[in-house]
Amino acid sequence: MNGIILVNKPKNCTSHDVVYKVRKIVKEKVGHTGTLDPLAEGVLPLLIGKGTLCSKYLIEHDKEYEVVLKLGISTETMDGEGKVIENKEVEEELLDKKHVEEILESFVGKQKQTPPIYSAIKVKGKKLYEYARRGEKVEIPKREIEIYEIKLIAINREKKEIEFKVSCSKGTYIRSLCTDIAKKLGTIGYMSELKRLKVGNFKIEDTIIIDENIRKEDIEKKLITIEELFKTKEKIELNTKKLILFLNGVKLNENKEDGVYRIYNLGKFIGLGIVKNKLLKRDIIL
Repeated sequence: MNGIILVNKPKNCTSHDVVYKVRKIVKEKVGHTGTLDPLAEGVLPLLIGKGTLCSKYLIEHDKEYEVVLKLGISTETMDGEGKVIENKEVEEELLDKKHVEEILESFVGKQKQTPPIYSAIKVKGKKLYEYARRGEKVEIPKREIEIYEIKLIAINREKKEIEFKVSCSKGTYIRSLCTDIAKKLGTIGYMSELKRLKVGNFKIEDTIIIDENIRKEDIEKKLITIEELFKTKEKIELNTKKLILFLNGVKLNENKEDGVYRIYNLGKFIGLGIVKNKLLKRDIIL
């Protein structure tokens, strides 16, 4: 079984937990292209078998989320898992629909974002959360991100919550975005709920739920093969003589633009090859 499946990760479990469950079922190597926080739910692409070799092509994806921002409270971790560090009154006028929409819209575009201290980003060889847990001070480098679109879904005045949908670039921390939105609104807040709706072209409608009833056959039915995953890439048909050379690591002359290509022999999908400077070399072979 070689390819990718899209799992709808539930709340209150880690991405590693899901990987472990799928690995036990399929009896293959399983990996992911980026974790979801334990409190988050939604699209989690899992790579199976030789699909794990495709991870280098799948880490630059844009994302889309549904988010609930809780106002008037801030936590150490910027989400519901952390210790409450501050409470603040939320004035009624701050929840005015037009005001909230204007604030959200102001975040559209490229910008510098400071990641949360409780994150796995490494600074001077240590993960930020290691500094946080030891109470050590560290300068957190800003990262350039881009918010493509952000739309208000609902305002819950009683709970002091704002629900919105956001489409953003790789590397965007929604916890930091929530903190920044709350600050611009004139208060404090944290991310109380997060659902990932989309990773690149992978949508939540195409996901599978991993529960106690799931079988290997169910996963196989949902498997996106490597051939399908790269269906937009151009084909290169190799005769048997060239195929043997190709499989043995010999670079072949190929008058193509630089990039990734699907490799075939007698109409059968062999794997992926890379063309660079008019030379084709093997990449992922089934």
